[in-house]
Parts: sequence; C-alpha cells; structure tokens
Amino acid sequence: MTSPETPAVDPDTSNRRCGLVAIVGRPNVGKSTLLNALVGQKVSITSAKAQTTRHRITGIRTVEEAQFVFVDTPGFQTKHTAALNRTLNRTVNSVLADVDAVLFVVEAGKFGPDDAKVLALMSKSGPQGEFAKPVFLIANKLDEVHRRADLAPWLKGMQDQHAFAEFVPLSAKKDADVQRLLGIVKPYLPQQPWFHEEDALTDRSDRFLASEIIREKLFRLTGDELPYTSTVVIDKFEEEESHQGPQRFIKIAASIVVEREPHKGMIIGSGGERLKRIGSESRQELEKLMDAKVFLEVWVKVRSGWADDEAHLRSYGYE
Repeated sequence: MTSPETPAVDPDTSNRRCGLVAIVGRPNVGKSTLLNALVGQKVSITSAKAQTTRHRITGIRTVEEAQFVFVDTPGFQTKHTAALNRTLNRTVNSVLADVDAVLFVVEAGKFGPDDAKVLALMSKSGPQGEFAKPVFLIANKLDEVHRRADLAPWLKGMQDQHAFAEFVPLSAKKDADVQRLLGIVKPYLPQQPWFHEEDALTDRSDRFLASEIIREKLFRLTGDELPYTSTVVIDKFEEEESHQGPQRFIKIAASIVVEREPHKGMIIGSGGERLKRIGSESRQELEKLMDAKVFLEVWVKVRSGWADDEAHLRSYGYE
C-alpha cells in the first residue's frame, strides 16, 4: 500500500526512530480498533464477535522523525485446544519475542483471569524472570467508565501485577487519545532508520486484506449463530486493465470455508440473501480501501475438521 512514486528514504537517519510495537490482550478488548486508529486507516478487521483477529497484522504510522510498526496479534486463546487455537497462541508468543515495546490492552477498570493469562506471557523472559521490554498498560474503552474515581484503586492493583512503563487510559475511538498514546510511546522507540517508506500503511497484500474484509462481514452478519471455526480463502485475485478510465479493476473469487453443512445454510440465508449481503458489503468496502472497481464472487464450501488440521491451516495462510 505504498505509492510507486514514493521517493527513496532520505539517507540522513541520524535523528530517526523506528520500532516494533505489539498490541496484545485477551479477545475482544479492542485491539484491532486501536490498531486502525493508530495507523489512521483500516488495516485490521473489527467485530463484536470475539477472536476475529487470527493473523499477525502489521500497521505502520510515520509521524515526523518516528516510524511506529504496530503488530496486532490474535487474542490469546484460553478456552479452546484445537490446532487453530494453538497456532494463534504461537503467533502471540513469536510476536513478543521480536518487538521493542508492548501495548497490553485491557478494558478500563477490568482485569479478569483471561487478562492475567495474557500478562503472564510477559514474565517469561528477561533477567530475573522480568520481561525485558517496556510494557504499556492501555486502559481502553474509557468512555464506558461512568465513575472515573473508581479507576484509582483499580490502577493501584494493576501496578502490583506488573512494572508497567506507562499507564495510558484512553478510548481508541477518540483521535486526541490516540495522538497522546503515540507521543508517549515515541521515546521508547530505538534510534535507527525506518523499516518502511514514509507513506506505507501495512505490509499485508491487497489479497490478504480482501480475505479479512470478507471475514469481517461474515462475522458481523451472522452474529453468534456461526461458530468461529470458519475462514475465508481467496481463490483468485486478478487486476485487469480497466475500460472505464484510469481506475483499477480487480476481479476476486473467494470461498468461505466452514466445518459442517448446517453452517453453510446459515451463511447463505433464506433465498441466498445473507450471502448476497456479505458479498455486497465486502465489495463496497474493498472499492473504498483499494480505490478500484471490484468484481467479487463469494462461495461457501464445507471442509470438515479444517480448524484442527495443521496442513489445512498452513494452506489457508495461518502461521
């Protein structure tokens, strides 16, 4: 997602900062919403349904001399033991090994057993058992806290849990809060050249983003009816010459993969209406995201046991 006209990065990098920043937390605390806000554009899907992020999603934001490379991770899985969940947890652990800083996201005023399990990941390395990298406590969804005074005892309890580098209460939906967070994290980035061009937003391909957008619509439009063991595979992604002027024209064929035949019916819906809506809303968002005319076909396929099959997971792009 960079412009082909982007000039080469200025060789004078003496005052530049750049670092990898992981965004971690239990499912559904707002990690993907925060990532999109930090980048300034949608690069990760969001849904009220928990556990929608399944891949290591990288979002990039360059502000003045600092380049932030944010890594959104799957919500750490504590309730399921299928191969899919083990794969997601490996992704979280591998991210933590590579980054320069960590944003540990919780809901403001809340800290439950699942949050504690994620925080425990940050005490497994470093001298004397301490995590060697700065961890920021991000108290998200501050707008949902009615009595701010209640946060003081909660914060004291959180400080007893871990030696956090900073405590940042915020709402990921408020730009002023997001800008404040960027300013707080900036001094912790190493002084080094940027990893990406100045206008880069993500290292993910348009093909990958297409599968994520379709999966987001799938989760949003099926609600709690559909088990989360469903995924989207892009069968064809072709950019063709447009006959309607300079605008790009992209043809996409995608398959929604489910484990059981009844799940297929849930997605197709009465008279095919739900599947049509998934396709229509996906196409509209993809056209905005990619600034292109998009022709999208979406099919539903049954692949029994795919979520517990390592070979299937690898073929579907899970790390």
